[in-house]
Amino acid sequence: MKQGKTKADATKKADSKLAVRKGSERASKMPKMTKAKKDPNKPKRPPSAFFVFMEGFRKTFKEQHPNNKSVSVVGKAGGDKWKSLSEGDKAPFVDKAAKLKTEYTKKLATYNRNQAEGVSRPIDIADEDQSDKSKSEDGEGSDEEEDEDDE
Repeated sequence: MKQGKTKADATKKADSKLAVRKGSERASKMPKMTKAKKDPNKPKRPPSAFFVFMEGFRKTFKEQHPNNKSVSVVGKAGGDKWKSLSEGDKAPFVDKAAKLKTEYTKKLATYNRNQAEGVSRPIDIADEDQSDKSKSEDGEGSDEEEDEDDE
């Protein structure tokens, strides 16, 4: 009998070439990249006109097709319907998306200003629009600080 190379020997050799380096070998050759953590207080980006349209379309599609559980079918039908709409039909969704974008830019400006000041708290547009008097009436503690200063 000949003792030549078997198929198993050939695959072992190929596997050793494809083996993934582990542990210290990887650490010494390439530094591990870490992803920056997201700030939970940062405002979310506004939806586009298509996604504003899809909010309503999903509800109506679900009412018409209650047994449908596939997300892809809903998305495909919504995309086809969006493409078939005229510019006039899309206008209310575009207007609503533009309004949401202006609100987002205000929130983002407030967020960036607070980040520059070093404040880390959730952003609320209502806080920005309130006067200083109404802020102190909300009980944020500014009245108590004034009382302590008087003593």
